[in-house]
This record gives sequence, structure tokens and C-alpha cells, in this order.
Amino acid sequence: MSSSNPAHRWLYRLFLFDDQKLLFSLSSYFACVLTLGIAFAACLPRPWWAILTVYVTAQPMSGAFRPKVWYRLAGILLGAAVAIAAVPNLQNSPELLVLCLASWSGFCIYLAVLDRTPRAFLFQMAGFSAAVISFPYLDDPGHIFTSAISRVEEMALAIASVTIVHSLLQPWSVKSVIRDRVNAFLEHAASWCDGALDSRHRNLTYAARQRLAADVTEVGILVNHLPFDTTNGVRTRTLVHTLQRRLAALIPLASAAGQRLDLLGAAERLPPDVLALVTHVRNWLTGTNSQDIDEQAAEGKRLAESARALSQAYSRESSWRALISASLVERTAEFVEAMRDARLLAGLLDGVPGTYIGLRLEDKPLPIARNTGVAVLAGAATAVAIMLYCAIWILLAWPAGSATAAFAALITCSFATQEDPAPVIGRYLLATLITFPIAAIYMFVVLPCVDGYFMLSIALAPALIGIGYIQADPERSSAALPMFSCLIVALGFLDAFRPDFEVFVNTGIAQVMGIIITIAVTRIFRSVAVGWSVRRIIRTQWYELEMLAKERGEPDFGRWTGLALDRLGQIAGRLAMVDESDVIHSTDGLADIRLGRNILHLRRAAEVTHGSATEAIDRLLGALADLFRKRRRQGVHLDADLSILTALDNAIAIIPTIEHETRRHQAMLAVIGMRCNLFPGIKERKVAIA
Repeated sequence: MSSSNPAHRWLYRLFLFDDQKLLFSLSSYFACVLTLGIAFAACLPRPWWAILTVYVTAQPMSGAFRPKVWYRLAGILLGAAVAIAAVPNLQNSPELLVLCLASWSGFCIYLAVLDRTPRAFLFQMAGFSAAVISFPYLDDPGHIFTSAISRVEEMALAIASVTIVHSLLQPWSVKSVIRDRVNAFLEHAASWCDGALDSRHRNLTYAARQRLAADVTEVGILVNHLPFDTTNGVRTRTLVHTLQRRLAALIPLASAAGQRLDLLGAAERLPPDVLALVTHVRNWLTGTNSQDIDEQAAEGKRLAESARALSQAYSRESSWRALISASLVERTAEFVEAMRDARLLAGLLDGVPGTYIGLRLEDKPLPIARNTGVAVLAGAATAVAIMLYCAIWILLAWPAGSATAAFAALITCSFATQEDPAPVIGRYLLATLITFPIAAIYMFVVLPCVDGYFMLSIALAPALIGIGYIQADPERSSAALPMFSCLIVALGFLDAFRPDFEVFVNTGIAQVMGIIITIAVTRIFRSVAVGWSVRRIIRTQWYELEMLAKERGEPDFGRWTGLALDRLGQIAGRLAMVDESDVIHSTDGLADIRLGRNILHLRRAAEVTHGSATEAIDRLLGALADLFRKRRRQGVHLDADLSILTALDNAIAIIPTIEHETRRHQAMLAVIGMRCNLFPGIKERKVAIA
């Protein structure tokens, strides 16, 4: 069934169950029932904390679940230790105690946002667990140790139960998720690259290329889960690390080829051999479904060899049009090789037999760009929000205020790693309000008729399994946690059932107040800072380009491209929140990446040059460093001046004197690429080739 009507699609998903999602929901339900039974048997004071932890901890990917389990356990212990150390010593100074707990939570969120790996869950858990353990017991600090131990026992029990159940049933593994994500990426990248090589530029939107950059980063984040997935070994991680580098190279190479095509003009104006090559590459991109993996690779190899032969031939000519053609076919050759390798590696992940001889595997993953400014804002927002909750609680002398502070800390810490959490928290509020009637029906209609643990487990099954199914659906998973939180906290799940309407309403108001205050503080601190964050990332990129032009030595193309694409992916998620009239939209992140790769090629060529060639390259790199330094300091995209154009043309004139053939060819193509990116409208050079 396919329909463009969103209501039809929603109903279709509602009534057509997915086996894997249902298995995940049932696994979580069994873990919840197991946790609840043990909590009742062990007389734990707050079983609802335990079963809420089950659903906070459960993840659709078993491999992604395991690292978070250990990090969460460590975070709970660390948060409990902070609570035990702070509350008794600062019980006579509530202002200092609130400041201490808020600062601790803010610092933990700063580390979590900065880290961007599964280890971030340790910091998140340490931040909010200290708050939720401490705040409900500020009036009775003498029992903080007992309370902290009880919370640790409850949450550790939940984590152990959900680990056992999910490890036995294991709905998904990280490897399968990465494989599906990579295959989807390759399909979208092939379509995007086909559009880049098409004179009409089909499907070549700014949002599409930014999304592809973000997908490369997402694959890299998923790779961090592989060491904890028992279905994988070191070889699989090495394959994915290598694959990520190939994926990272695809976007700038294809965009470079597309830009050269723009400069050469319409298809009928292309040299016949170049047009034939581009046509063959496009057919190879979109017409390989009927071929096996070896045939695809063999055809890709032939195309790359043909392109390189054309590049060598055109680079010997002196006309500017010939030099652009040489750059076009060379970047096309590199792109075809990257796509061929990516398809081979993706096939190996799929278990498809094929010939993989000649692929150089990478042991190290691509680095992740860390954004200190965003991390500081996230930590500050968390700390200020917690202090604001506590101030309202104390000023109003509200009996349920401690619960408000605890829930607000939980919500703030849970969504702090997102760029602008306010819209997600808004949906959290809506899901909470929707769940209140369900909780009321359970509290005052269903549970009074239930007697015993077995009947309770059966009575809870429809709600918990239904919400668990929603949690397994990526499109609706953000609504699951508030639904679980509202239902579980409202019902209480104490050792004896005590339906109390006043307590029920107070608990509900505490949750809603915590969410509303979180939204308000988040909008003040985070939403208004998105434009600033984008500018900061772009200026960091310009600083890196400045350093690239200044440094010498063997360059690491994969590392720099990975960092640059990671930043481009971070920008992609933020630009949608920046006003379209903002000049920041005029910055072309892919052009900067292409320039960076050209600088690296030129640096490599400079290692074998001497005399006038070395002077010309150094002069050009120095001028480029000055350009990016000016951009960084002024915070705007400045056009290159004519002195850089002169330096480029002088370099083009002197590079043919370099003796090393391969480095000479790469240097020439790099300088041509720089000229195309910085001066696309100037088609004639001022200096003829010597």
C-alpha cells in the first residue's frame, strides 16, 4: 500500500505490525515484568523508578544497547556518589546545594555534548541521577545515603533485566543497521552524483547534499557501537572505517566534477570524448542493479583508467578549457574509484561474494569534530534551568516541587545533546498530556480491579506493549519516553495500591510544570544561539583551511575530509533553523572542502619541488592563508582578490617545470581546482603556460 496521504500512512503503520518492532516491544515488556516482580519481592521502595529505567535504557539495536548499559551503570554510581557527598555537607546552605547540583549537571551535559560517542551516556546519567536522587530528599538529608543506595539498586536491577532479555532476543544488531544505512546512502549518493553530472542538475539541492554529509557522520557514530556487538569482529570495524572514508570522499569529488561541467557549459559544448566518459559514468551509476559486484568493480576500474588517460592528455594542452577538462575527468576518475570501493565494501558487509583484492583497509575511524561552544551553551542551559526550577519550588513552597525539579532535570539532561531541543520537548509535552487520560483510566478504573502481581502484569500489557511498539518506530520514538514517564510515574507502583486523586493530579502538574519550564529555558539558551553556532563552525572550518595552507609535511586527506564533512553535517541540521535571509546561507561548505583537498594535493607536490616552483606554490598558499584568516576574523564570506588570481596563474605557468610526473600532474589539477572554486566566472588566465 502506498499513499501520499499522511493519515493513510499512519493508519497503515498502525494496523500492519512489523515483526522486529513487535519483538522489541515484547522484549521490553518482559524485562519490565521481570523488573517489577523482583522489585516487589525485594521490597524496593520505588519500583516505578526501576521500570521507568527499563524503558529509558531499552534500545532497538542490541549492539547500541550494550555500551550504553555499562556507561549508564557507571553514570548512576557517579551521580549517587556526588549526591551522597553534596547533600549532607551542604544541607544547611540550600542555595549552595542547589548551585552545586546544578553546576554538576551542567558540567556533565557539557561533557556529553562535547563527546558525541556512546560514552556521552555516562555523563548524561551522572548529571541527572545526582539531581533525581538529591532533590526529593533535601528536607530529610539524613537518609540521603539510604535513598541513594535504593535508587542505584532500582536502576541497576532494571538495567540488568533489560540487558538479559534484549541480549537473548536481540531484535537488531549494529552491523545490520550500518549495512542498511550504507546501502541507502549509496543509493542516494548515486542519484545525487548522477544529478551532479547532468547538465540540468536533477535532484541536486542544497538540502540533499547537506543530508548526505550528515549521513557520513551518522555512519561514523554508529561505528562506535561495533565493539559491543557480539555479531561483529575487528574485521567488520575495519571494513566500516574504510567504507566511511570512501563515502566521505564521494561528495566533494562529485561536486567538483559537477562544477567543472558547469564551467565547460552545456552538454553539446563538451569535447566528444569527455561527453562519452560522463555518459558512461552516469550509466554505471544508475544501471548496475543487474550486474554482480565483480562486474560493477571491473567496469568501474575501466572507467577510471579511461578518465585518467584523458586527464593526462588534456593536462598537456595550454588552453584553459583543456585544463578544466583535465580537472573534470581526473576528479571523475577519483569519484568512480571511491564509489567502486564503497560498493565493494558494502557488498562485503552484506556477505556478497566478490573480489576484494587491492582494497587498502583503514584501522582508524574518521575523527569527529567537537563543538566546544555548543557544549558550553548546553551545559549552561541545564544548570540555569535546574536553578530556576528550584527557585520556583522554594518560593512557592510547593510540596510537589521536588518532583518538578527532578523531572525537569531528567528532561533537560535527556535532550541536551540535541541542537535545538525545544521542538522535541514540545512534542514531549503533547505526548504527556495525551497519556494522562490513559493513566487516569488505569489508576481509577483498571487497577482497583487487579489483585496480585500476575494480574497486574496482564493488565499493563496493552499499554506497555503498545507504547513499546511506538518506541521501536524511528518516526514516532520521541513520543514513547514521555508516554512511559507519565503512565509509570502517575501509577506509582508501590507495594500497596493507594488510589489518591490529589496525589495523581499533583504528580501530573509536577511533570507538566517541569516540561514547560524546560521548554522556556531551552528556547532562551539554545534556540537563539543556532545562528551563532553555525557561524562558529564555519569560522572553525576557515581556521582549519588557514592552517592547512600554512603547514607543511605529509597530509592526511581522509582525516581532514572527515572532519570537514562532519562539520558540514552539523551545519546541515542547524541551517534549517536559521532565517533564509541570513547571509550565512551564502557560504558554500562543499567549495571549502574542495579547496581544502586541493591545498593538500598542492602541499604534497611541494615536497618534491625546488627553486621557482617552490616559491610560486609558497606564495599561493600564503595568499590563501591570508584569505581564510580574513574570513575568520570578519566572520563573513569574502571573495578572493585579484592578487590570489595572479598567484594562481603564476603557479599554473610554473608547475610544468616540476620533474616528478605524478606530483606535477596532481599539482596542476589542484591549482586548476582552486581557480575554478575561487574565480568561476573568470575564464581566461593572465599568464600563459611556459
